[in-house]
Amino acid sequence: MSVKECTHHKNKSQKLLRKLCSFFLILAFIVLLTFLITWAILQPRKPRFTLQDATIFSFNVSAPILLSSNFQVTVASHNPNSRIGVYYDKLNIYASYKNQQITYFTGIQPVYQGHHDTNVWSPFVYGTNVPVAPYNGQSLSEDQENGSINLLIMLNGRVRWRVGRFISGRYHIHVRCPAYIPFGNKPNSAIPGIVVGTGIKYQLSTRCSVNV
Repeated sequence: MSVKECTHHKNKSQKLLRKLCSFFLILAFIVLLTFLITWAILQPRKPRFTLQDATIFSFNVSAPILLSSNFQVTVASHNPNSRIGVYYDKLNIYASYKNQQITYFTGIQPVYQGHHDTNVWSPFVYGTNVPVAPYNGQSLSEDQENGSINLLIMLNGRVRWRVGRFISGRYHIHVRCPAYIPFGNKPNSAIPGIVVGTGIKYQLSTRCSVNV
């Protein structure tokens, strides 16, 4: 084969490669532009969670490393989007103290949340003889004796987004709700409790942080 023929094939391959590169660049630009336009139109925002109250039925550190507790919390979730619906496919709630889970998981029923809708859940969060780290057990006992305790009510699960007939894949959602609970109904308590049956109910109205 002559040098001229080899040069011809080489130039042809280079032209084809340049065309392919141009095609993929244009395609990437179109996809990016479509995404930006869609985002600008929909203006997606994360759901907003609020911990409204907590009713304490029992909370007892029976040994330095064992905790038994039973309380009910009310959590509200609001969808601030006007064009996006939310599927809560899986959602578990539990209590945490100083980065340690101190109750069992409680599952929340799957639900679809429409535009600007609000869902309110009142699950029981509990645990019987749950092992905790020795330093946390001692700290829990001291906090309870002092009349107040700072917990985190955690919700973890998976959500999907719905726009018209389009439904996205599943995304992880993590919710952290600070819960300051003053045990004992002390006169100087900033959050007095209300006796509800065998428990004491505390109004919290705490805004939660949400990561998706």
